[in-house]
Amino acid sequence: MGESGMSKEMRSYFASIQREVDRCYKVARVARKKGLDPVTEVEIPQAKDLAARVEELVGPKGIAGRIRELSRELNNREMVSIEVAKEIASKGVEEFGSIEKALDQAIRTGLAILTEGVLVAPLEGIADVRIGKNGDGSSYVDLYFSGPIRSAGGTGQAMSVLIADIVRRELGIDRFIPTRGEIERYKEEITLYKRVQHLQYLPTPDEIEMIVSNCPVCINGEGTEKEEVTGYRDLPRISTNRIRGGACLVIAEGLCLKAPKILKHVSRLNISGWEFLEKFVHAEEEEDENEEGDELEEEFEDNGNGVEPSSKYLGEVIAGRPVLSHPSRKGGFRLRYGRGRTCGLAATAIHPATMYLLDEFITVGTQMKTERPGKGTIGTPCNEIDAPIVLLKNGDLVQVRDVDEAKKLIKDVIEIIDLGEILIPFGEFMENNATLLPASYSYEWWIQ
Repeated sequence: MGESGMSKEMRSYFASIQREVDRCYKVARVARKKGLDPVTEVEIPQAKDLAARVEELVGPKGIAGRIRELSRELNNREMVSIEVAKEIASKGVEEFGSIEKALDQAIRTGLAILTEGVLVAPLEGIADVRIGKNGDGSSYVDLYFSGPIRSAGGTGQAMSVLIADIVRRELGIDRFIPTRGEIERYKEEITLYKRVQHLQYLPTPDEIEMIVSNCPVCINGEGTEKEEVTGYRDLPRISTNRIRGGACLVIAEGLCLKAPKILKHVSRLNISGWEFLEKFVHAEEEEDENEEGDELEEEFEDNGNGVEPSSKYLGEVIAGRPVLSHPSRKGGFRLRYGRGRTCGLAATAIHPATMYLLDEFITVGTQMKTERPGKGTIGTPCNEIDAPIVLLKNGDLVQVRDVDEAKKLIKDVIEIIDLGEILIPFGEFMENNATLLPASYSYEWWIQ
């Protein structure tokens, strides 16, 4: 919110926060000058917005103003990251001294914009950016990923590869041409990585070959695990026999799972060479159609909301964690669009009475997996949405009104007929490219 849209009280409030922050920084600077810490300066600079954070985190100096301009023009963070990366790359050797440095700066700045300048991924998730040589003597971009790239999420991982491809075109660098040994190495490596670390999705050997063979940028990386590959060792262009966790993540969780989002930008920018990802989009659609059983098909017909149930979230249930509702099952949480005061990014809200009636398993900050929009979320309370409907031992059907009533009734409840509403912001669906579902009937509709 700009200052022009703030009330006098709001401006005063933020000004008081800034004064206290400045006071704390002053104290910290005095303390650091005593020389009792590894460095004598406060490492974390103040930054008022995304543009300032990106400039302070990875640079280059003066880029914040351009990020703000493009943000106003494009109103799309992913497109801003691409355009900024292209502009940085266009300055080339004159500005940065070498093509490799220009390439490195463009990719890191683009990724920092995607991750809003608050994650370590642009600094430590990308270990190095090099220019390698293909067998025919042509050059290619060699991206070295490391473990912290996980914090960027699938979108950031995949977009960093797309940004690298766009930048290499700007700089006149050729595409990556893998050898047969390198392709086979990835097939073994990603499967091994799944055994030692969590992967949301394990691509098949054919899918791995499709990506590695067609990706115009080399997805390389540092050795992050103790385990080593047993076949295709000591390859000339791969510096380690250990599992490269960052590279495995980018291929499996980035390019495989975020293919629809990458294709959207590829289509918008009219970039060739990424058509191979269309097979992942079609495969995902076919999987969604085939994975539901007869029970879900019947339920879908009963729901009649035009969107099939999805059971993917059940596949990630950890042993010992309860399943509160099966896909689109009646009696589960009813969707209500909106944002509570307690909700931040990727946070949803349920009625506090629901928390008590579920044996207090869900509390503030409990991580949950939802059917849609399909990502992990944390539970927060909101007492302005519908509470559960319960069946008591005496046969009464009661809609619980508040926490006090839930505490009184909990010993007499024999069945929770309806879990009540779950409050999910519209932005969570948009951010995850999820289909908007019909919401439950709400009070706001009634008063209109």
